[in-house]
Amino acid sequence: MWSPSPERAAQSELARFMRVAGKRSYDELHAWSVEHAEEFWNLVWEFCEVRGKRQGPTLIDKQRMPGAQWFPQAKLNFAENLLRRRDAADAIVFWGEDRIRRRLSFEQLYVLVSRLAQALADAGVGPGDRVAGYLPNLPESAAAMLATASLGAIWSSCSPDFGVQGVLDRFGQIEPKVLFCADGYLYGGKEFDCQEKVQAVLARLPSVQECVVVDYLGAPASAGTSLYDFLEPFEPQEIRFAQAGFNDPLYILYSSGTTGVPKCIVHGAGGTLLQHLKEHRLHSDVKPGDRLFYFTTLGWMMWNWLVSGLASGATLLLYDGSPFVQRGRTLFDLADAEGMTHFGTSAKFIDAIAKSGLKPRETHRLEGLRAVLSTGSPLAPEGFDYVYASVKRDVCLSSISGGTDIVSCFVLGNPTGPVWRGEIQARGLGMAVEVFDEEGKSITKEKGELVCTKPFPCMPVGFWNDPDGAKYRAAYFEKYPNVWRHGDWCEITEHGGIIIYGRSDTVLNPGGVRIGTAEIYRQVEQLPEILESLVIGQQWDSDVRVVLFVKLKEGLALSEELISSIKRRIRENTTPRHVPAKILQVADIPRTKSGKIVELAVREVVHGRPVKNLEALANPEALEHFRGRPELASA
Repeated sequence: MWSPSPERAAQSELARFMRVAGKRSYDELHAWSVEHAEEFWNLVWEFCEVRGKRQGPTLIDKQRMPGAQWFPQAKLNFAENLLRRRDAADAIVFWGEDRIRRRLSFEQLYVLVSRLAQALADAGVGPGDRVAGYLPNLPESAAAMLATASLGAIWSSCSPDFGVQGVLDRFGQIEPKVLFCADGYLYGGKEFDCQEKVQAVLARLPSVQECVVVDYLGAPASAGTSLYDFLEPFEPQEIRFAQAGFNDPLYILYSSGTTGVPKCIVHGAGGTLLQHLKEHRLHSDVKPGDRLFYFTTLGWMMWNWLVSGLASGATLLLYDGSPFVQRGRTLFDLADAEGMTHFGTSAKFIDAIAKSGLKPRETHRLEGLRAVLSTGSPLAPEGFDYVYASVKRDVCLSSISGGTDIVSCFVLGNPTGPVWRGEIQARGLGMAVEVFDEEGKSITKEKGELVCTKPFPCMPVGFWNDPDGAKYRAAYFEKYPNVWRHGDWCEITEHGGIIIYGRSDTVLNPGGVRIGTAEIYRQVEQLPEILESLVIGQQWDSDVRVVLFVKLKEGLALSEELISSIKRRIRENTTPRHVPAKILQVADIPRTKSGKIVELAVREVVHGRPVKNLEALANPEALEHFRGRPELASA
């Protein structure tokens, strides 16, 4: 669908890296990066000019997964690498929907982090302590994380739309010493108060010694100390960056928690930095002065990924609120007003604006835009069509996939290579990604499990409160010993690209044939009557039958004619095995806080089993549309 011009490809950071590495093609570079991983990651360190002491061996215990350790004697500070610029250019530009606009220069950001670091140290925060953010996507959120990291402490966050129990399920496990919150947040033009929830959290979170309230909407700081008062005693000074070990904890992120209390995934400072630098500079072609945007909240790992853009000298474009303000136009207004170079979003957003008829190519200039990035769920081939037809023709459309588990990607973009319709461009450099069948044999052009067969620097340090590593091993290493099984059902194509068909734990299995859910969504959601869909396998008559739920456009009802159209489209474009045995209408589709539909939770409800953690859902009430449906009690 697109290839870069020879000039554009040659000017990319990836091409420059290839020349330094002495490789002539992406395939050659990838093979070398996997076979000679120690040389590759050392070259990434040098190429990206990481600040720190690289000493001792690059990798020890390299045959062990988990157990391998990268740069075990190296020292660095994550925040120091993100705060290397101190000039008057924009470091952060912030839009709170279409109401609030602010900006911070690199110098102003450094000053704010300096004062925050002093205030946190005065509050008793030091290496290994936890600082939590229950915050919107504000400039102060990034600054609080950087101040925490500058001290060698550990940052963890979730978004302000989480309920009290959802916050306690996360922060209660890690016992933070300081909690940052805001007075409220915006969504869809409405203001929501945060401080009542914060007070309920604090009543059950005795580890918190200081609660700091960021003034966003102008309400008094009733839940704790105002940020202004917290900083008032401290003047800006040079930041003393604590030198941490490469594998010392930086972040604690959380699994979605839809099947129980969320797992606390601990990520190291060096692995996160090195991986994000590689993904920004080489895979996304982020250069100093670029303006990087990703629609995200602090409850999604893409926020951590976005903030690392500072290490490449990019300006961060932050947005808080609904992406559908002004029917989806606001994010493109931001792109035009701020010269956005990289537009990051979810596949669901692309699908939604396509259905709404929005054509940014006709309404916006998008002059600086070079890349569109999509993640969260597989981007359907029709999503590729829409971006090139209705957003911009000359962009590198990078569908990317990885997860909270690695705070980064396994498969992502290649700015020097072509974009094929419906395919993720490339396997990540330094990532030994393969597809395995049930017996653990590597396959191509067939569907199987996404695995990584060799250690990589951004593997989690471990799980919190998992002293013997049993939970960590069970999560990724039980199916194939010494191999990371990620849980995606996918295929490596003839172009060397990747197609992801959904999560392997939601793969449908009618009559023993394994079907990825994305194969069905792709067909169903092209029908104009259907806004969204969700498919599960229901245990039935000693087998599994496919059940499809559809959310229709307002005012429409599911007719026999529409059911026939859905079945016909699926049968004609896939196989008879894909055709649902039952198709039912629902008023809403349940999803996580980061916008992912929750097939597993619906499957539990349909089978009459409890959903263990409703707090993980943005709209838990939607599950009631699936409970006790009489249509599912009969053939």
